[in-house]
Amino acid sequence: MKKGKIRSESYKAAGVDIDLAHSLLNKVKKKMACATRPEMLAPIGGFGGLFRIDLKKYKNPVLVSSIDGVGTKLIVATLMNKFYTIGFDIVNHCVNDIAVQGAEPLYFMDYIGIGKLRNPLYEQILTGISDACINAGCALLGGETAEMPGMYGDDFDLVGVITGIVEKDRIITGKSIKPEMVAIGLASSGLHTNGYSLARHILFEMMGFSHDTELKELGGTIGDALLNPHISYWPAISCIMENKVRIHGMAHITGGGLYDNVPRILPEGIGAVFKKGVLPVPPIINLIVEEGNISERESYRVFNMGIGMVIFVDAKFADKALKLCQSKGFVAGIIGKTVKSKTPVEII
Repeated sequence: MKKGKIRSESYKAAGVDIDLAHSLLNKVKKKMACATRPEMLAPIGGFGGLFRIDLKKYKNPVLVSSIDGVGTKLIVATLMNKFYTIGFDIVNHCVNDIAVQGAEPLYFMDYIGIGKLRNPLYEQILTGISDACINAGCALLGGETAEMPGMYGDDFDLVGVITGIVEKDRIITGKSIKPEMVAIGLASSGLHTNGYSLARHILFEMMGFSHDTELKELGGTIGDALLNPHISYWPAISCIMENKVRIHGMAHITGGGLYDNVPRILPEGIGAVFKKGVLPVPPIINLIVEEGNISERESYRVFNMGIGMVIFVDAKFADKALKLCQSKGFVAGIIGKTVKSKTPVEII
């Protein structure tokens, strides 16, 4: 080829297979179409998602949005070649992030950035996202899949954006939290979507375990225990609100654990005292903490330690709120209370 001449190349030869993307998307379109709401005005596939807000239903509506990713849990999913549950992870994490403000989830959108588009990854992720949206009662409004071989190599990333709605006078901020209120904890199913960099370092590098190592205390493989999906707590939260129990504040226990997440909603001069052992710590977290010789404080900053959501209510309504959570199938318990204190969080 002469110098200066440019040979024509197809996009596929450069590493991006448009036909494969269309083919894989067509396989899950029916499932994705089930994740809808009446307010959704157009099917997935347009340049922008259309969602109508019925202003007759609300007096002073406020939209609440959040964005997050699944993190290095994706590496475990790749090792296991199982991707369905991470679809639940990204949706449920986002649902919980807006639920703490009392917002009903309306619609969700996803982003998959990947080096090389492939199955079962693509089909399983979108199926999981669709099923999670159906469970949450929110519409899957759209998404983006970007195949970028020069950017991601063999890896991929998964990000989600959610929008919900709440009446302005019903936004839950934590400002009304006072001393002697009760903290109700809702149990987690495992690591959820945080702490995986440390978990992988301890389990795979330090201990030499593999993703398919079976351990009696886990009741299966390490990989399966690590892939337990993030729980959505919206059914319990909405049940409490519908039964006219006032929630004064909520904290979704993600990265930073109790120590970093609870102070985000506490008024100045108010602290929260939590009692250990009320809710069970998932075996996979106990294994990581013990094998890694992690200090107690570090454990409660990196992992959720069995508590996925904290709900603060008046003491006189604590038993009712607890029973409402349990009626929705959640493992829950009274895990602490608020006090006058300059120390935001104390664990005893």
